[in-house]
Amino acid sequence: MNKIKEELKNSLSHKRYIHSLGVEETAIKLARIYNESIEKASIAGLIHDLAKDFSNVELLHYAKDFDILHNDIFSFHPSLLHGMVGAELAKRKFHIKDEEILDAIRFHTTGKRDMSILEKIIYLADYIEPNRSFPKVEELRKVAFLNLDEGVLKALDHTIHYIVQKGELLHPDTIHARNFLLLQRKSF
Repeated sequence: MNKIKEELKNSLSHKRYIHSLGVEETAIKLARIYNESIEKASIAGLIHDLAKDFSNVELLHYAKDFDILHNDIFSFHPSLLHGMVGAELAKRKFHIKDEEILDAIRFHTTGKRDMSILEKIIYLADYIEPNRSFPKVEELRKVAFLNLDEGVLKALDHTIHYIVQKGELLHPDTIHARNFLLLQRKSF
């Protein structure tokens, strides 16, 4: 972990590095509550934004090199590729082979249908880490530590509302993630 932290400290902006430490800290707390591997949560939380500081041109270049499925949404908003590119770089740079960790990195921005506990933890930790400040973040933090699915659902709702207000495209994985959680809630 020290090697990873040193590499991130040298490759990320200071603000992004501090954010990554906050996500790691929050992911560990959530992992303890929801009985998930603390080690996996720590690694995924720390590395999740490995490619976030890349330019759109760099992200599109890596996506092509890594044969990441490209669609119109990524063309319109290439920064959404940072999770997928980051997961591939984590494999190559840090020799991470655990698919649960890689998927948590891969889908930490968009979410996806039927997310694993680790994927939900990283998605939510990225959203509520201590350095985040936006309306209702404290309310979201409280929910997150009481009910993981409800926390993820509220974060997805907030994200969708924010993206719609900006007039941007919604990624289908975000919609599928929300619909899946709502359907699960209604099936009980």
